[in-house]
This record gives sequence, structure tokens and C-alpha cells, in this order.
Amino acid sequence: MALLEEMIKGEKTLKNYIGGEWVESKGELVDVVNPANCKTIARVPISTKEEINSAVVAAREAFPDWRRTTPLARSRLLFRLKDLLEENFEEVSRIQTQEHGKTIDESRGETRRGIENVEVACGIPTLMQGYYSEDIAHGIDEWVIPTPLGVFGIIGPFNFPWMIPLWSAPYAVATGNCVIIKPSSEVPNSQTRLAELVEEAGFPPGVWNVVHGGRTVVNGMLDHTDITGITFVGSTPTGRDVIYKRCGETGKRVIAQCGAKNFMTIMPDCDMDRTVAAMMTSYFGNAGQRCLAAANAVIVGDDDSFYRSFVQKVVDMAASIRIGYGLDESIQMGPVRDKTKKAKILKYIETGIKDGAKLLLDGRQVKPEGGLPDTCFLGPTIFENVRPDSPVGSEEIFGPVMSIMRVKDLDEAIKISNANPFGNGHSIFTSNGKSAREFQYSIESGNVGINIGIVAPVAFFPFSGMKDSFYGVLHTQGKEAIRFFTESKVVIQRWF
Repeated sequence: MALLEEMIKGEKTLKNYIGGEWVESKGELVDVVNPANCKTIARVPISTKEEINSAVVAAREAFPDWRRTTPLARSRLLFRLKDLLEENFEEVSRIQTQEHGKTIDESRGETRRGIENVEVACGIPTLMQGYYSEDIAHGIDEWVIPTPLGVFGIIGPFNFPWMIPLWSAPYAVATGNCVIIKPSSEVPNSQTRLAELVEEAGFPPGVWNVVHGGRTVVNGMLDHTDITGITFVGSTPTGRDVIYKRCGETGKRVIAQCGAKNFMTIMPDCDMDRTVAAMMTSYFGNAGQRCLAAANAVIVGDDDSFYRSFVQKVVDMAASIRIGYGLDESIQMGPVRDKTKKAKILKYIETGIKDGAKLLLDGRQVKPEGGLPDTCFLGPTIFENVRPDSPVGSEEIFGPVMSIMRVKDLDEAIKISNANPFGNGHSIFTSNGKSAREFQYSIESGNVGINIGIVAPVAFFPFSGMKDSFYGVLHTQGKEAIRFFTESKVVIQRWF
């Protein structure tokens, strides 16, 4: 609980975790601010190129022994880590809420999802098994042996500071690799606490490293010849034009999971009450700062009565969402991460008004409960009559903004969804199997929901993505992560 207590007091200066030691950085220190009350909760270093190089050296030196550690022994350490994560479940959840702003219930969900990835990676003794054929020719046998590759860099985003590095790190170390995690400098406490628990679990020095910082650390990872691959979650411009491009230039494996503009298709035969309830968490959960958050609501059909009744239910329920400090159990929505992100969202709202969209619910003047400063708070905002090609209808806003569109039939809904360059998490709400099947078959989206608001794959399925939402071949989580972090060594053998 020491880290949490120091965060509350605003006294914590974070260190890097390199080679099994907590190392004070030589880089500039910047404040980590709780967006709900605008209080400083920690100071994080913007580490230097020399420090990321030191981490690579430590990881590279740890790799040979870690690779020779049996999968069963690696699994036992992961089981120990899982137990520690369970024991510290509430503490790490509260850390997330304080550094990011999400509600405590959302943080608990994030903690659980992270632990589930550790649980799946615990199965590495079977997940990493190869395969064998006897007598592929006379007296010749052949094997495929999944083989670890070395050192991997993991670059985390601000919106899920705990969970997203755990989409990659447990699988990387389970398969015999070593990792260097670079958390977002906006939310570095979660990964610091995770590294403390990794150390307590008994992982050998150098297997799991954390280096705080910004572009210097990222560039150091991309340039370093001893880093085999990178996993990244963040914006499309960074993922496509920096991470994916530079990994291609330097011959690194890459998973780049990027931006989104998710469409939710509403059929007139949907279960209205359940659909509206699902929409609240999808559009406004995590204050809309989720790559699987729905953004555009596409309502199908020319039934004006259904349309008006449905939209009114949506507006009424969104207007009743309680906004404030996420540690209050009664709060349903916290702030966006910082005032710069709020300003960007406000600009989109103003653009939508200028473009002629009708503002049904205006979240710009929201007053959070408890007398908190409104510096980072926005309320749910809902537009109707949004054009799919307008900035509000086509670009990733990453905030609590819903755009309502109306189309004549399912074909048109699928057409405008597929016309958008993103393809991360589209869904349909319907009671008709034929409509659901047509949507599932035709929609260009890596994650598809049928009566599901947040299309988040569980840990033993890959977190997919298409078009400008994903760059790479394999994905994080489950079997695809195992494949990403290993290479198939083919052995063909004959004895005379």
C-alpha cells in the first residue's frame, strides 16, 4: 500500500525498474496529476536514451538463462504473480482511478481483465507446445519448436494504464522472452506497482523492466538492434507513421493497435431498454476514452415513432449519469484525462454545431458532484443529424460524444460504417438472426458485437482490428500473442 499512500500525499517520485533494481532517473521530472481534483500525486522521470539502453542491456543479459528456464517454472512464477494481483486487487484499482480518472468500478474491471491475461499465460506449458511428424520421408522426422526471440518493447497508452501492457507482457515472458515496458508518462503509477509485484513474485532480474518517459524512450526502443519487436496501443498517426513504419525499417516484429471510430447499428426490432442501457457504458464509460467505445449510433428505418422514442430514452438516461470523483462508488463517469484532451473534445463539439448537427445534450457546462474543479470534466454530449463524412461523424474524438445518424435500411448502415477508414469494434442491436448474420458477414471490423455494447474480447481470444485501427499481422492476447512472441524453428532430422 506504500505507493498508494505516497500518491495520496503527493510525495512519490517514480524510478525506473532495470535489471531487478529501482534506479533513479537522470531525466527531467514532470508532475502526474489526478484529473478529478487537479492535485499532484507523483512525479515521473522523462528518461534518457542512456537509460533505455541500460534496460536493453539488462534484458539481453537475462535472456539466455530465462530462455533455459522451463515453461513449467516460468508458469509457477506467473501463478505467484496472479496470486499477488488478487491480493492487491483493490489497491491497484484505486491507483488507476486516481491517476486516470475513471470510476472505481471501471478500474476494477480493468484490473480483472489484466489478471485474466496473466491467467491465460499461466497455461504456457501447453500453449507453447510444438508439433511433430514421424517419417515425413523414409527415416526422416520433422518438428516445429516455438522458440523465444529475445527482448520486446511494450508501449502503453494513457487510457488503460494497467490492463493494456498485460495484453502483451505475460505472454512475452511466459514464452521465454524479456520485456521493457514504457508506460504513458501521464499514468505511470499502475505499471510501477505492477513491477513491484513482479519483483515480489520472484522473477529474475532483467526479465521484466520498466522505463518511464516519452519520445526519447520510444525512439530508443525503435532504434535499438537488440529489441526484436514492439507492441503498441495508441493513436493511428503514431501507430502507422512512427511505430509500424520504423519497425519495418529496422526489421522488428510489430503489433500496432490504433484508433477507432466505432459504429453501432440500431435496428427497429431491438430490445429498446437493454439497448439503451448498453449504449450508456459503450459511449460514456471511461469518459469515452476507449478504443472500443461506440461513437456513431446508426438508427435504421423510417418509423418516426420508434426513432423519437428511442432517442428520447437515450438522452434521458445519458442526462442522468452521475459525474464526479471516481472513488465515490455512486459516481458513474469521471473526468477526461487532462485539460488538453478536454479542449480537443470541446473543439469537436463546436465543429459539430457549426456543421449543422443538432445538439440534443450539451455536456460542456457540467458541474461535477462534490464541488470538484471542472478543469477536466465533460458531461455526455449527444448530436443528431450528423453526416458520416463530417469531422464529428468520421474522426476519432476520444471523448463522451455520441453522433446519431439515420438510414433507410441495414445495407445503408453497413455501407456508411465500412466507408470509414477505421475498423475496430462495430456492433448491431437486433432480435433478427438474419440481420445479425448479414451484419457479421459484411461489416469491416476486427471486433464485431451482436447485442454487445463494448466488443472487448476475453483474454484467450485475440484483440483484433482492421484497416486504420490495426497495423501488423498477429494480435495481442491468447494464441496469437504466443505466436507473435515466438518463432517456429523447424527441425528435420535423419540418423544413419
